Amino acid sequence: MRSPICEAFGIEYPIFAFTPSEKVAAAVSKAGGLGVLGCVRFNDADELDKTLDWLDDNTDGKPYGVDVVMPMKVPTEGKAVDLAAMIPPEHISFVERTLQQLGVPPLPEGEGREGVLGWLHSVARSHVDVALAHRPVLIANALGSPPVDVIEQAHAAGVKVAALAGAAKHALSHVRNGVDIIVAQGYEAGGHTGEIAGMVLTPEIVDAVGPDVPVLAAGGIGSGRQMAAAMALGAQGAWTGSLWLTVEEYDLSAGTGIRDALLQAGSGDTVRTRVYTGKPARLLKTKWTDAWETEDAPTPLPMPLQNLLVADAHNRMNSGDNPETISMPAGQIVGRTNEVRPVADVMADLVREYEETVDRLTKLGR
Repeated sequence: MRSPICEAFGIEYPIFAFTPSEKVAAAVSKAGGLGVLGCVRFNDADELDKTLDWLDDNTDGKPYGVDVVMPMKVPTEGKAVDLAAMIPPEHISFVERTLQQLGVPPLPEGEGREGVLGWLHSVARSHVDVALAHRPVLIANALGSPPVDVIEQAHAAGVKVAALAGAAKHALSHVRNGVDIIVAQGYEAGGHTGEIAGMVLTPEIVDAVGPDVPVLAAGGIGSGRQMAAAMALGAQGAWTGSLWLTVEEYDLSAGTGIRDALLQAGSGDTVRTRVYTGKPARLLKTKWTDAWETEDAPTPLPMPLQNLLVADAHNRMNSGDNPETISMPAGQIVGRTNEVRPVADVMADLVREYEETVDRLTKLGR
């Protein structure tokens, strides 16, 4: 399974695991892949700093990466309190009314938190600054190419930069900006995603950027067979995410609703919508996403206002135990995540099935 990207990062397998959980990221890195910690949930730079301290100390010296959410163009932005004032009252009323109809109770006094500010450009820059004070080998950006000065800042620290792309033209733009690795994010993927399926997108991007730019396939990869398919399409490895939401090490869910929803979901139980962040993202299909499809639902707000609008609702729903009233990004591969397993077992199965698949195809070609 080794490819040139393994040598570049000092990893055993070209399996990149995006996760908001530092424990999952550490476990993947220790198992031979590259755990990539999603930073968007960290509003406080000091909290991220402490988390990366933990990763530094708990990966047995193995490499890891970080993922930020940063637009290429620097936007004009205000503080959270200023942004909150821009949210229309009818949107606020709709959210509260929907929560009441779904039977979602308020959180106890003093619990919950403000909206995720990691969508703000200034906060994402602080994530980069904090990360570079540690030892990541990769900074990935979920919104494509970060600003050129951020790429140069990473390169000056000896850190490679990856960017997600949903079209070949976007990948070419990222490369021109200095991005080192392209993540070909297919339509099947969870979270922010484009409109082209991975089977089509991956070879298009591989051909567009040429042999000198490594491409990772993303979306719909949760088995060794799918890993082999990605490599056959020209990718040097796989960027995975939803696969790790049901592992034993994942510990970010306060209630049981999220895990139960993930374990029960099939590949057809997701929806691509703007209700999570204001940009198209694939989520589990639940009564919450259904509510935003009704005639009286308002149009989702642009990023970052939409997330500020629904942040408290997410906290309330995701703290509960009802799998029908949660809000969770997940890809179509969720149909395979139907049991709770340790990261090491998931990694071992990916490698074993990949090797079996390549061996079977080799015999077919003789």
